[in-house]
This record gives sequence, structure tokens and C-alpha cells, in this order.
Amino acid sequence: MESVESKYREALRRGRPEHGPYDEFSLRHPKMQLGQRAKIFSPFDALAGFSEAIDDKLVRYVEKRELTEEEQAQLNLVLTELHERTQRRRAATEAPVAASVTYYVPCPDEHHEAYGLRGSYETLRGTVRKVDPVLTRSLQIADTRIDFADIAAIRIEPSTEEE
Repeated sequence: MESVESKYREALRRGRPEHGPYDEFSLRHPKMQLGQRAKIFSPFDALAGFSEAIDDKLVRYVEKRELTEEEQAQLNLVLTELHERTQRRRAATEAPVAASVTYYVPCPDEHHEAYGLRGSYETLRGTVRKVDPVLTRSLQIADTRIDFADIAAIRIEPSTEEE
């Protein structure tokens, strides 16, 4: 019985097989283009989405902080100004108002330990579409609606006139 080591030694001794351009093997197995050959060695993610799920667990969530009376008063002044500048649709269209809002977003991952307890603060910059201090008590920037209770800071951005 031949040992495994001697089989490999024999294969190494023979070297690489050589095929002519028109022999039977070359006709059945044409050379692969380099671009196609690279696909063979591309990385494969056996657990699709696993690395994203791990990254989501690394997010540091914080508790929502309460604003001081001074911060709340400043926030109310800015929201009132935004409401006045955007309450008439025509005025809001002719002179759009850009703002930068930092607001609290609760943890969206129901499998995370912070779900329902903590969240993160995000900053959004864009054109203010609507300020509703009565019904929804919210601010709309582009397609994002933000409740007044979640706003931590807001700043009206200087208008940049494009010519």
C-alpha cells in the first residue's frame, strides 16, 4: 500500500501538466479569461447581513437628556421664527429656510439591550418644509418629521443664494 506522502511526492516530481493548444483537454477546457477567473477568488459572505448586525450592536446609545429652561426658551424662539417664515406656502417656496436640527432617535433595534430605553442623537440639515406647533407639534425637514419633544438643538442656517 502506497503512503499519502509518496503520492504527493510523485505529483510534485511530475510537475505541472502541459497541454497543446489543440489537444483534447484544451478543447474541452478552454483557458478562462482573467476577469472571469478573478470571480472565483472573490470573498463570499456565508452569513449575509451578519457583519452589519454586529456593527449595529457596537452603536453607543445614550439616555435622552432633558433641556434646561434656558435651552427650551431658545428652542421655542427659533421654532416660532421658523413657523412664521414657513406658515404661508408661497413665502416658504419663494424664500426657503435652511436649518440644522439635532434630535433624539430611539434605538430602532428591538434585539438590542437599549431598545425602548436609550437612543442616539442625529443632526439633520435641510430645507424646513413645515412647522406645526398645534396639531402634530413637529417640524418637517425634507421628508423627515421630527417631534418638538425630540429636538435638542436647532439653528437657522444662513441662506446661500445661487446665481
